[in-house]
Amino acid sequence: MNIRPARPADITGIFKLVAEHAARGDMLPRSEPQIRATLAEWIVGSDGGQIVACTSLLDYTPELAEVRSLVVADHIKGQGWGAALLQALIAKTQRRGTPILFALTRAEPFFRRAGFSPSDRDRFPEKIWRDCDQCPVKDNCDEVAVELRLDELPHLIQKPAAGG
Repeated sequence: MNIRPARPADITGIFKLVAEHAARGDMLPRSEPQIRATLAEWIVGSDGGQIVACTSLLDYTPELAEVRSLVVADHIKGQGWGAALLQALIAKTQRRGTPILFALTRAEPFFRRAGFSPSDRDRFPEKIWRDCDQCPVKDNCDEVAVELRLDELPHLIQKPAAGG
């Protein structure tokens, strides 16, 4: 299992994985230019040189960030790739000092296992303004909001000491 920051060579693999799941209605699509423009925010899982899992982080404010486009290829679901990606994203968010990480999801049990709690989507108007108002299923959305209060957790990743 290789979990790492995305590189330019990963853009096509990320795009294909997200597009496959977006076509099924599992998530919102992301274009290759959108992925390229936000590449520094993506984390990927690669296996044998193939991108088999990915996720990205979207900062809304210094206090709020979103887990986006968390997807695992069907043939490896249930093997821990999603959990590993989410832990890497949580650590990245903690290093930035962002206190709240949230997601809108149909996989609430997965996020609960990672320490997220159910929330009210109205707590995230930034998300509503940015994505939900443009979503084709906004009037019949079955996603639930979950959040993780990182400021209430011990740091998973220690910040480097000054000078080291």
